[in-house]
Amino acid sequence: MEEIINKLSPFLREVWEHLHDHPELSFEEYETTSYIESLLKKYPCSIKTFNDSTGLVVDIGSGSPVVALRADIDALWQEVDGEFKANHSCGHDAHMTIAIGVFLTLLEGGLPEKGTFRFIFQPGEEKGKGALSLVEKGIVDDVDFLYGMHLRPSEELRNGQFAPAIRHGAAKFIKGKIIGDDAHGARPHLNANAIQVGMELYQHISNIQVDPRTSHSAKLTAFHAGSKSANIIPGNATFSIDLRAQSNEVIKLLSNKIKQITAMLASYHEVNIELEVSSSVAAAVLDSDAVHLMENGIIKSVGKENLAPIITTTGGDDFHFYTIKRPDLKATMLAIGCDLKPGLHHPHMTFNHDSIPKAVEILAKVLIDTAKGMVEKR
Repeated sequence: MEEIINKLSPFLREVWEHLHDHPELSFEEYETTSYIESLLKKYPCSIKTFNDSTGLVVDIGSGSPVVALRADIDALWQEVDGEFKANHSCGHDAHMTIAIGVFLTLLEGGLPEKGTFRFIFQPGEEKGKGALSLVEKGIVDDVDFLYGMHLRPSEELRNGQFAPAIRHGAAKFIKGKIIGDDAHGARPHLNANAIQVGMELYQHISNIQVDPRTSHSAKLTAFHAGSKSANIIPGNATFSIDLRAQSNEVIKLLSNKIKQITAMLASYHEVNIELEVSSSVAAAVLDSDAVHLMENGIIKSVGKENLAPIITTTGGDDFHFYTIKRPDLKATMLAIGCDLKPGLHHPHMTFNHDSIPKAVEILAKVLIDTAKGMVEKR
């Protein structure tokens, strides 16, 4: 297998360069979808695309079990050197490249007699809605094991190390509106000042208390009120709230607290406060069987000395919606140590590209071992 991957490495570098140079936003990954399809349709496989969405699903092999590998395909929208544009600063270009490498490695090395290997190129991860959209399409209904991956920043994992799971936290992003009436600056008794309501909202959010044994945070991340006229007391405002927690139970508790706080403030100030969840991601639910198989794949490929413990991070990933919505699905994500600096989502993020072939080797072995192990048990 190592010889196959070494042979593929120059091609995979070209693939990464193309994907990196052509980033596309969530659910707008049209060129990305077409590019991946054009690469893989040359091989004996079944490709499924969607009329109402970007992304694609590719199967090789046949029969059961079904073992899947997911790669996210969207980029971020951010300011880079003074210009706002799509940018692959989260490593999704690497994830796609690794999945394509695994696909080619399995075909080149020969597939087991029994088993289907599914490659899920998922749109919309950055909006937290891509996994849910594919669950609704039934893409994982027949999947037994699902694997994912993510590059990790250097402070979490040193270069060359790999961890068998990423214990992501849950996140919820809420947009809100304070709806009232404006008033003359000389008559503050005639309205509720939306800025004052916002200050009280900030204070009450800061006062939320939940079990400190579970990592969590709740904070205002945007607040906009008033205009160019300094003599108008604004009655309207918009705001954003970012909620984080290491468990799905605590994120639910935080969400309920936000609803209670805004209802109380709306009643007291006699204004309307509307809330809308713009997106959310679930906390990881790890499967011991999948984690064990990933551990073995890491040891076989890079040695036990490069096996790191499970990574716990406050960041989120919509990968975990697959197991939330399909509880019988066994899943885990490979954490890839790759000297990633200065950090994820930094506009000038860089990483060591030597990690790509190693990740391909690990995941190819894990997929094959998973399928063979399930066949033997049956």
